Amino acid sequence: MRAPARVPGIGVAERRARLARRHSLAPGHRAADVEEAARRMVCLHATDPATVNLSAWARVDGMIVADMERALYLDRSLVKHLAMRRTLFVFPRESLPFAQSGASDRVAAAERRRLIRDVEKAGLYRDGERWLSEAWERILEALTDGREATSSQLREEIAQLEGSIVYGEGRPWGGAVPVGPRVLTTLSAAGRIVRASNDGGWATSRPRWTSMRAWLGDELEPCPQGEGVARLVEQWLRTFGPGTAADIKWWLGSTVTAVRRALADLDAIEVDLDGQTGYLLPDDLEATEAVEAWAALLPSLDPTVMGWFERDWYLGPYKEQLFDRSGNAGPTAWWDGRIVGGWRQDERREVVLQMLEDVGAAGRRALEHEAARLTEWLNGTRVSPRFPSPLSKVTGG
Repeated sequence: MRAPARVPGIGVAERRARLARRHSLAPGHRAADVEEAARRMVCLHATDPATVNLSAWARVDGMIVADMERALYLDRSLVKHLAMRRTLFVFPRESLPFAQSGASDRVAAAERRRLIRDVEKAGLYRDGERWLSEAWERILEALTDGREATSSQLREEIAQLEGSIVYGEGRPWGGAVPVGPRVLTTLSAAGRIVRASNDGGWATSRPRWTSMRAWLGDELEPCPQGEGVARLVEQWLRTFGPGTAADIKWWLGSTVTAVRRALADLDAIEVDLDGQTGYLLPDDLEATEAVEAWAALLPSLDPTVMGWFERDWYLGPYKEQLFDRSGNAGPTAWWDGRIVGGWRQDERREVVLQMLEDVGAAGRRALEHEAARLTEWLNGTRVSPRFPSPLSKVTGG
């Protein structure tokens, strides 16, 4: 890491100008298509199935659902993959090798250990390692030659996918959890299988599974782990920088050691963020020209909202209203580079604003225009966040 010469401090105005342009949110700076939108954001969150399309809609003028379905299921230029923080993302196809080595392998190993421990503790299998290896083999055999199958279909065919583990017995949240989906999770995180076509609508997730090799036409060829981490950190800095080591560690779901090694490999430059140490790439130090005030409505778990660990500079005092207890963001309303409220759909499925502060007449008009535009685009489709924020549960006012 280059040291210790710091560039002059980077203030909130500069960070918001970068966000407006690099996140494709300000008019005149939109992405050309859904692939570019995903590429600019490193990847798009996909845990909440509606988020992928709504995040793209906010960044691509004229985007329609068919554009995302083409990229995901026909061209396969975008691919759903489990990666950082055990989260499902949509990655540009060319990013998969270093996403696999830089994040997914770590997730796969952790999920595999956890599943083996749980099935042995529950008494389902005496040798969890052997059972899981056999289950992987049977699944890959079932998905040869490009066959696609649902989780239910695979469970009917493969004995190793049967069985459940009881959690929280006697508690309101307790119940039996089948092991089959967890096996698929470990195999997908390892880059061996992939969520292929979707049996549900765009706002629901009912994936069919197939082998990664069949879906892409070849096996994934991950790069060395250190290179993968460095590539992910480099992309994060291009999109979200400047940011702190804590920001990067949280987003990557890795360790401080791995982050600092990547920053050193990239010759990252230390910058002052209002008293905190932040980082930028050495060729990315020039000031960004400000843009006109802009409005945006972003969905739950949008990558902009979830991109940093330390969020005060754009979230302000609204964490309790807009994030659940697990740290999942609900729908947000933005004005001029910061969050000023949220949004929801009313009983007529129209998008209504949930303002947390007065943004003035111009800001209100701009946000109301976005609400009307999103209502028209949704065309009656009900979007229900998988992780609703406290504010999004409020129906009055």
